Amino acid sequence: MEFLAITHLIELRGDVVKNETSFKQEKEGHDYANGFVKQIQALNYGQYLDEELQNSSKTDFCVGVAAYPEKHMEAPSLDSDIHFLKKKIKNGAEYIVTQMFFDNQKFFDFVDKCRIEGITVPIVPGLKPIATKKQLNLIPHRFHVDLPEALILEVIKCQNNDQVREVGIEWCINQSKELQKAGIPVLHYYSMGKSENIRTIASKVF
Repeated sequence: MEFLAITHLIELRGDVVKNETSFKQEKEGHDYANGFVKQIQALNYGQYLDEELQNSSKTDFCVGVAAYPEKHMEAPSLDSDIHFLKKKIKNGAEYIVTQMFFDNQKFFDFVDKCRIEGITVPIVPGLKPIATKKQLNLIPHRFHVDLPEALILEVIKCQNNDQVREVGIEWCINQSKELQKAGIPVLHYYSMGKSENIRTIASKVF
């Protein structure tokens, strides 16, 4: 990837296959993201899996990892989740991007817990604007995050998805501005392949 001028990587373990109940890594793969981070950092020191590789050189990858303000679905607790997040940092991760959340207080509380645990790298909040009524059930089920009651009620009032989209945009704009006011310098938006509402939000925020 370096020869393509790709220098920033976000290392993710990956999701569970839909017809399976637990994650199963590929042969010689990693069962957790911290192992992948460690492997990438080894490349930065010129250490390759193929020890007989000729003309190997050190890479210069900057590695980011994911985190979950409301804990990963497979973690028994948020504290245990942060314990393993610390391992990712120890193995060389330089920044964190969070899973989507819809209540900024959950992000602020998560950051506070990370700082108490000695995690000092930047933590980038991940935001996703609601776009359809179907997402009221889909997002909590698939991503294991809570939706604020106020947002749910506003979406329920909508008569069509065009109105839902406007509610989602407004909610995300307010989230973004509150995060900026709190001193958060970088925001990440999950577009899910549809960028028009993200462009609208960005035009109002930046």
